[in-house]
Amino acid sequence: PVMEAAPAAVPAGPGEATDTELVIRAQGGSTAAFETLVTRYRGRIYAMTMNMISNDADAWDISQDVFIKAWRKLPEFEHRSQFFTWLYRITNNTVIDWIRKKKIQGAEFNDELGNVPAAGAPTTPRIAPAPDRALVNQEIGGRIREALEQLSPEHRAVVLLKEIDGLSYQEIADTVGCALGTVMSRLFNARKRLQEMLRDVYETRQRKD
Repeated sequence: PVMEAAPAAVPAGPGEATDTELVIRAQGGSTAAFETLVTRYRGRIYAMTMNMISNDADAWDISQDVFIKAWRKLPEFEHRSQFFTWLYRITNNTVIDWIRKKKIQGAEFNDELGNVPAAGAPTTPRIAPAPDRALVNQEIGGRIREALEQLSPEHRAVVLLKEIDGLSYQEIADTVGCALGTVMSRLFNARKRLQEMLRDVYETRQRKD
């Protein structure tokens, strides 16, 4: 796989409140409980946004907007899904709306392709590679980002939710608000197109393996 999957939900540590407990407190008016949720998920929301738009400054602004929307919509959350799924749905909708507005305005939004997500984000490398390997990885990473940007926002979202965040098909369906079959179709078509655009990268990796 070209991207490393990571669990979507952040488990509560020993003695920490669960997402559900924090949401209930926040719905009761506790800003401290909501701030704990923000701290728990801001790295993943930033990483998800950064992977979609590849622009550090805008990714931070959008992430902040996501949590503002989440706070305002929190009274509507009915606990029918996990909190992180609900939060990712808000993020997905916010990012796609932003991309569409940028395209309408004719603005460039991928002028920082080389940026790396902040520490704590699931896409941050665990170990610094050797210099020669780092150059190769940077080149491949740039190619992957360019290929992802050729996909529609909807197709890009399902790829990132699956490959980066490790969501199940059903969780992705809940997040993007479409049928399970639609998610599977989008993911199949997106992967097929990525393989076509990155054929030389796949072939080089296979020769090395």
